[in-house]
Amino acid sequence: MKLDARLLRQARAAAGLLMLAVGLGLAGGLFAIGQAQILSRVINGLHLGGWDSAQAWAALKLMAVVIVGRGLTTYGGEWAASAAALRIKRNLRQMLAEKILGGGPLGLDREESGELAAAAVEGVEAVEAYFSQYLPQIALAALIPTAILVVVFPLDALSGLVLLLTAPLIPIFMVLIGGASAAVTRKQWSTLARLSAFFLDTLQGLTTLKMLNQSLRQAERIEGASQRYRKATLEVLRVTFLSALVLELVSTLSTAVVAVQIGLRLLYGLMGFEQAFFILVIAPEFYLPLRNLGLRFHAAMNGAAAAQRIFGILEKPEMSEPQLSAGGEEAPLAAAPRIEFRGVSARYAGRTEAALREVNLTLPAGKVTALTGHSGAGKSTLARLLLRFAAAEAGEIWVDGRPLGSLALGTWRRSVSWVPQHPALFAGTLAENIRLGNPQAAEDAVRRAAQQAGMDEFLARLPLGLETRIGEDGARLSGGQAQRVALARAFLMDAPVVILDEPGAHLDPELEETLTAATRRLLQGRTVLVIAHRLATVLGADQVVWMEAGRAAECGSPHALMQSGGAFAAWAGSLGGQA
Repeated sequence: MKLDARLLRQARAAAGLLMLAVGLGLAGGLFAIGQAQILSRVINGLHLGGWDSAQAWAALKLMAVVIVGRGLTTYGGEWAASAAALRIKRNLRQMLAEKILGGGPLGLDREESGELAAAAVEGVEAVEAYFSQYLPQIALAALIPTAILVVVFPLDALSGLVLLLTAPLIPIFMVLIGGASAAVTRKQWSTLARLSAFFLDTLQGLTTLKMLNQSLRQAERIEGASQRYRKATLEVLRVTFLSALVLELVSTLSTAVVAVQIGLRLLYGLMGFEQAFFILVIAPEFYLPLRNLGLRFHAAMNGAAAAQRIFGILEKPEMSEPQLSAGGEEAPLAAAPRIEFRGVSARYAGRTEAALREVNLTLPAGKVTALTGHSGAGKSTLARLLLRFAAAEAGEIWVDGRPLGSLALGTWRRSVSWVPQHPALFAGTLAENIRLGNPQAAEDAVRRAAQQAGMDEFLARLPLGLETRIGEDGARLSGGQAQRVALARAFLMDAPVVILDEPGAHLDPELEETLTAATRRLLQGRTVLVIAHRLATVLGADQVVWMEAGRAAECGSPHALMQSGGAFAAWAGSLGGQA
């Protein structure tokens, strides 16, 4: 039997419905016994018992009621099982969504989007058959044959013994086939997950592939991945069909053994006709739950293979630590708070080398601090700690004299505006993308934020203005327009703390000047951390922090650091004083 303890724990969410499904299924089995008894009695009475038409009609009416009852209980059992599976699927999807979204960007960095999508969609759908078909059938495969044996043994002990001895053959063959079925099903599911991830990566990088003239080559690779999935699926189907043939053959031969021994004894007058006919009718019903269990075993295999990936995601170690707790003080922050890093160290999961080492740093209230340094120096890690996408391994961040971890996560996130170098834009209107900064904002506030971000010029060229749809990932916007949408979000959010990843670093001079003017308006009166890549940005800050090997190696005003002759001055000198 393929029973996954983790899936069984999920079944508790719909235990009542599953018990109802089993109960109705058992009632259907009892109706089948009653149907066989009435049918054997009617035939015996008409041919051997001298029944008249009134007696026959009365029995047949009762049998009609039993048939209707059997149909209703069968339908009810299937409905209850489907409802239970639907509830469990909803719970699994909710758990996956909470895990993925709760892990934040660092959690997603180690996963492929295509595989996550496959687990949340195809994977959860595959689990449905496990709960709606397989789990109830396990109980019915034990209960219905037992009920039939209880009725058959008093009538004919020999037939009951034959049924009892042949019944285990089906589960035995099912287990023997199960090993091969589990292996090929796991292979099929892993192939599908890789295909989903590969296909999504190809779609997202289609522009690059076209520019490099590699789209046809990538299409060939997708074709190859699709062929591997086709072969894996056909292998699963082959095992499924062969196992179905074996199970049908075993049940048919077992029924034949019952029929032969009954026929011989009936021929020699060693058994009554009514009892013999009843056992012949009920014998297929005895093996039916066992056959159905064997057939639904493959649905269980598919669900169990998908569940391995689902629970692999759900059981990953939490990204959150006490610092990332959602609890804490709800009191709003004062405008432009003072932020201090006190001996902060951080390390990414799976890496031995620390990303930050005992960083001591102060972001003055209402001032702009430029964070610069060579690639890999720890700039992005420091920003991630401040955004609370990760937790410090040692040390603590303080905000206006309070530990950052003591602030409610929601309160803190509402107090910080993040303007990345490559903002995420969604397939909606410009207004919808800007309103992410404050979903409750009125239309006038959205327009004012767009104006502050310098969007007036290109909005005037759009016939629908802010209601223009921008396509997936802002496909219809230029780089400068996308940056201004990100700035408009920050204006609409109106947070006292702003973190920027130098949004104008890769724009032409004219666009950069426009964006810089809008950025200056945003930074006024706020505590600002800028991840700086250009000397012009650094020289315009109130304070500069030079990061080196995960440490805040130098800190001071741009002029003071230029005069100190340290690593920052050497870096600035290598740029030739570019502004």
